[in-house]
Amino acid sequence: MQIIFIMIFMASAFLIQFLFGFFQIRHFTKAYTELRKLGKVAIGRRPGKIRSGTIVLFALAQSGRILKAKKIQGVTVMARVKDLKGFEGKNIKTLNEADMAKCNKLLRLAILDAVNNYNIIMKGGQIPEQPSFFKRVINQANHLVTSKK
Repeated sequence: MQIIFIMIFMASAFLIQFLFGFFQIRHFTKAYTELRKLGKVAIGRRPGKIRSGTIVLFALAQSGRILKAKKIQGVTVMARVKDLKGFEGKNIKTLNEADMAKCNKLLRLAILDAVNNYNIIMKGGQIPEQPSFFKRVINQANHLVTSKK
């Protein structure tokens, strides 16, 4: 009888997490669409495994001037998109540490990722796709097997 309650609890927790994730993605998409109407959007991310994950969005003019900035930062699916103040009017190409003085470390890394992604795209390149957790495990296993030979 206890196993049934445990299964129901786990299924309920999964369903609740799915619903909150759905609403978080919907909220993010709405913010992205709003910024996309202003111009190009540079996105930077710093995924969190244990610590909070961070995503920044910069709406850019053709010259690279930041029109509007937003961020989403948090550990749970309860994190929401918020305005990121202090970057409007600055050029994404010339952002430096002084511009990010009031930002925490994870936010700074996400901003630097957005700058890097912008530079790659503007030079005609493609942003390399990060391997998933399982792909990294498989690559490490393959490396161990081939290094023993």
